[in-house]
Amino acid sequence: MKLIIFDADGTLRFCTVEGQPCPNRSGEWELYPDVKEKLAEYDWVSPNSPEHGTGYGIASNQGGVGVGYFSEETAISLLKDTVREAFGFDPAEGTIEICPHVPYSGCGCRKPDPLMLHNLMNKYGVSPQEVLFVGDRDADEKAAENAGCNFMWAYKFFCREPD
Repeated sequence: MKLIIFDADGTLRFCTVEGQPCPNRSGEWELYPDVKEKLAEYDWVSPNSPEHGTGYGIASNQGGVGVGYFSEETAISLLKDTVREAFGFDPAEGTIEICPHVPYSGCGCRKPDPLMLHNLMNKYGVSPQEVLFVGDRDADEKAAENAGCNFMWAYKFFCREPD
């Protein structure tokens, strides 16, 4: 695969606040065990990099923005922190895509719609057949299908027990 796109919540990280599905602020999340180790197996490259390797991206529904739990800036900051911890480097410009809208708003970017995946594919200039999307929900699997790319369940990619 030339590009691997990851969902965030339930895939790379989990919320440490009981009863809360996603983190709303710093200190409310942790990486799943073995995420760093698995990601360290790859030679990651940014969009337009002259080096050979695998592109990376994050595509995450962030409905908490739309309902007012936190700002879009906070959502992006939390995802940048996740990339720093999981991958070991700062995310390149344009490698994080979010949908800040409330569920069922009819926007075109919320998974299972494929817009976030298409945006990342366009940034890297790759075709859907060269892309793997790793996620934990049916909406992730459907987004990959709608984008025409490959899909893998997070528990399989990271070799952990299914939830």
